[in-house]
Amino acid sequence: MNGRNVSLDLMEFVEQNILPRYNSFDKAHRLSHVNHVIKQSLELALKCGADINMAYTIAAYHDLGLEGPRAVHHIQSGKILMADRRLQRWFSPEQLRIMKEAVEDHRASASHAPRSIYGKIVAEADRDLEPMHIFRRTIQYGLSHYPEYNKEEQKKRFFEHLDHKYSTHGYIRLWLPNSPNTDKLKAIREIINDKNALMDIFDKLFEEEIDTYEK
Repeated sequence: MNGRNVSLDLMEFVEQNILPRYNSFDKAHRLSHVNHVIKQSLELALKCGADINMAYTIAAYHDLGLEGPRAVHHIQSGKILMADRRLQRWFSPEQLRIMKEAVEDHRASASHAPRSIYGKIVAEADRDLEPMHIFRRTIQYGLSHYPEYNKEEQKKRFFEHLDHKYSTHGYIRLWLPNSPNTDKLKAIREIINDKNALMDIFDKLFEEEIDTYEK
């Protein structure tokens, strides 16, 4: 990937020692996800004038806590970053503190705004709001974490999750003004409000995903 001037030795360290850990996560949080968050974080950091190396590393570590309970994965991810003494080669103690807080603040359900621009960057980058990608990841998560559910139960969970997170009364928040995600979230909400269209999308994506799980 184009590191956008990320330190080459830092990138080599992350690609060899950190990113492979995502291979063990559920399908919605594997390498394709973390690489997307890294790419988006670098683009946002360039626009905001933030430190590229910090933004890159925060993105790389942001979901490592999924090795434990999902509910506290953002806290655990911050602890993993802070405990990794190898990062002291590139970052000062103050930078590492800011990075830890940014990782902690990335979660979509957080009740408070991120404490720094770095938290806002990774939180925004983690909001991969391409509508069809959101719908597919929601189904993938359901199949991975609730394999005992039949199709109707998966559909119910799909609708409830989208309403709880992405609807006009959902908990998702965007922290950077004029972000590309603004229009994408609007598109998601328009589809959510069209129940027939959303049901057709679920049926199509569910059949595609269940086919890959059965092979």
